[in-house]
Amino acid sequence: MDVDITTYNDLALFHHEEEFSVFHKLNFTRTAEGKEWLLRFFRSPFTDIRLIRETQDIVKLIASKQDQWPTNISNGTLMVVSRYYETAIAGLPPDDFFSSYSYKIFHSPDFGMVKYSLTHFADFLRGMKQLTDLLINEDMPASLGRYLSRARDLYSRGLAEELAAFEPGHQFSVAEVIKYGRFLKHGFKTPLLELMAIYGRLDAWYSMATAMLHYQLCLPRFIESGPPSINAKQLYHVLLLDPVPYDISLNINSNFIFLTGANMAGKSTFIKAVGSSVFLAHLGMGVPAREMSLTVFDGLLSNINVVDNLARGESFFFNEVQRIKNTIVKINNERKWLVLIDELFKGTNVQDAMKCSTTVIRGLIRMQNSLFILSTHLYEISEELKEFPNISFKYFETEVNEDQLDFSYQLKEGVSNDRIGYVILKREKVVEMLDKL
Repeated sequence: MDVDITTYNDLALFHHEEEFSVFHKLNFTRTAEGKEWLLRFFRSPFTDIRLIRETQDIVKLIASKQDQWPTNISNGTLMVVSRYYETAIAGLPPDDFFSSYSYKIFHSPDFGMVKYSLTHFADFLRGMKQLTDLLINEDMPASLGRYLSRARDLYSRGLAEELAAFEPGHQFSVAEVIKYGRFLKHGFKTPLLELMAIYGRLDAWYSMATAMLHYQLCLPRFIESGPPSINAKQLYHVLLLDPVPYDISLNINSNFIFLTGANMAGKSTFIKAVGSSVFLAHLGMGVPAREMSLTVFDGLLSNINVVDNLARGESFFFNEVQRIKNTIVKINNERKWLVLIDELFKGTNVQDAMKCSTTVIRGLIRMQNSLFILSTHLYEISEELKEFPNISFKYFETEVNEDQLDFSYQLKEGVSNDRIGYVILKREKVVEMLDKL
């Protein structure tokens, strides 16, 4: 699925502050290798329904085996294994008695490093064997079967299978240290690195399964073909601790949501909830909803956090126009897109913004291959848009009680007429401060 860097940022799929990052919220990997593979998955959402469903099947299988998942492969284990190949040590001799003890005496630090590493190699190989034994079955997804079969072939080579057979905590003799250390150093590097890559994938899938169980996410149902659609019950934003869920339906007969409501009422959160859920669905992950069905989308585009560019001398409004222009160019290709626009044309005066917004909306709604959610404060333009049967009008209500704002965060049918700017100004005592000047 086509997702540009602006959309990644708008939806906070990645964020330098972990509490605001969807990725960090759902990251349950145990190793740096697994985290790197999960990052790769996040950077390459699928457009192939076969790959999405296969990933869903892998996640379901791992979730069903989670309580049996081996715990002896840690991030520290993989770090030690990797460092073994990066560290220069004195050449390991034959494993006869005299040579082995001579090496231990005259190359004591290197011998200690090899002995320490062997324990972690044994843990890793043993863990990989346990994982393949746990997951291999006749009904497993084909791609998972290929990786597991390859892993079994790799850890069965040479002396690796002997290492995997040692009991946890085995104390290696001097001769064993030299014997296995030399094999790993000179005869097993390439297979070992490939095994680590396979484990990284498994760890990433394990993370996806764990997130699904931990947050009670649902695996969405994908519709094989037909026009773009999204139907979800009790959908919410995964970053919220105490969310208010929404029901949403978008399809060819109602492909445009015109969303209104006051600031802080929940418009942006709703838009991001839909966008991030559709994104997660295209990874083969669970989504934060009771149930969800959708078609496969070719792309996801947002226009939420537009900024000006002082270095280029570009205004906020100019960059808004450029983003809309780029959006039109991208989605005018008969492919299926989900387009999210939050507060269109904030960078110009109200009359100009109304004219520009109406023009853009009248154009976008003719694109039946895409679904749109657009929020705005320009409630007035809703009247001239009611002639279009494929526009759905939704709003978030705000109640004012003695200068206090009450947000229900419930998505309702219709158009909001809330005007609370002056209420907030008064509540925060700005009006009172100005009166005293």
